[in-house]
This record gives sequence, structure tokens and C-alpha cells, in this order.
Amino acid sequence: MKIVRAKDYADMSRKAANLISAQVILKPDCVLGLATGSTPIGAYKQLSEWYQKGDVDFSQVSTYNLDEYRGLSHDDPQSYHYFMRDNFFNHINIDINNTHVPDGANPDAAAACAEYDAMVAAAGYPDLQLLGIGNNGHIGFNEPDNHFSKGTHCVDLTESTIQANSRLFDSIDQVPRQAYTMGTQTIMYARMIVIVANGEKKAQAVHDMCFGPVTPQCPASILQLHTNCVVVADEAALALCPEA
Repeated sequence: MKIVRAKDYADMSRKAANLISAQVILKPDCVLGLATGSTPIGAYKQLSEWYQKGDVDFSQVSTYNLDEYRGLSHDDPQSYHYFMRDNFFNHINIDINNTHVPDGANPDAAAACAEYDAMVAAAGYPDLQLLGIGNNGHIGFNEPDNHFSKGTHCVDLTESTIQANSRLFDSIDQVPRQAYTMGTQTIMYARMIVIVANGEKKAQAVHDMCFGPVTPQCPASILQLHTNCVVVADEAALALCPEA
């Protein structure tokens, strides 16, 4: 696990975008695993600006997102289908048919998760997987548990995750209580993982991910076992970590 220190959110976003653009330039038809939430928005904005300047071409790229709320239509403004179009896909030259997000609108959880697992496997798993980290150490929507998850599955969101995500909704009552998410095993199949974190609220989770025991109580800690994982975090998020 390599830690890249950034001065602030903007610097973190540029450094993460550099890693993603390098992957696309080296392998134009690469598979990217993508994340939602507020943390990666800056990286998506930077990549979009570089595309507009002609520095990076997404025309052959395919993408697979980590997760989606259960019960939201693809056009719901709070869905991750909508989030990805609004924050990234609509601003670059990617073929929308090559973008994939779990089908939260499918009420059959087993079928939706099995279908998504099959698609990710058929694509050969991501060349680069972008991740954020929750305040409780979750990756995707893999919440603290007594075991590490495997394939895509339906999860009950913890109260801390519901509280954290409520800022994006008009009311906490509108936050879905379940989601479909790639499992930690699927995430670990990615050939490179880039995880971004910013702000003091993430400091404990980042410390536990990088320096704590590998335990499903901090799902992100399993990334210590990955052979090519890069943590890009600002000074506030790294406040509890020893200097490299």
C-alpha cells in the first residue's frame, strides 16, 4: 500500500486524476471501476477538463460502478446512474453503452446482483478501481461486519452511513435503507486500486485502513493485502497516520 500525500482536496483530486488518466493513456480500452460520493467529484471534474483540452480520450473505455441504492430508478436525481452522468459521463466522450451501474430499480436483489457479477467478470475486472472510504471504513457499501463479502450483494445500510449520506437528500427519511454493492472480493480483483480521502472526519478510517489490523470491522483494511493499492489523501485525512 502506497500513500500519496496531498495538500488539500484540489491537490488530492489532481493526483487521483493523474493516475486514472495515465491508465487510460496506457490502455485506451481499459476497464475502470468507479465510485460515487462527494470525494471523487473533483477527480471527475479534472478528468473532464483534460478531455476538453484533448489530453485524454475515453471513447474506448468501459466502466463499472461499485454500487447503487436499491429502489431508485435510473433517472432519479439521487441515483448513482444519474450521479455518474451528471458529474462525469455527460462531460466526456465515453460511449454510454459502455458504462455500467448495478440495477437498483430491479426489486429482485438476487437476480440484479448475479447479473452485475456476471458482467464485471465478463469484462475481466477493472484495470483500475477508484474507491472512496466511509467514516466507518466502508468501501462501496460494504459496511463493517463479521466477515468480508464476496460478490455483489444487497446490504442494509448502517445508521452512520445513512446519516452521512443524508446531506445529499432533502430529508434523512428519503435516504434508501438498502443498496446493491460489489463485494470486497470483487474489488480486490482489480489490478490497481486508487482510494481517495479528504477531511478530518476520515482520519480514523484512513489510519485503520492503512495501519490497523486487517478486519471486516474496517472493510477497507483488506486493501493492505492488495499488491497495487495507492491511497491519495489530504493532510487532514492523514492526520493520524505516521509520516511516510
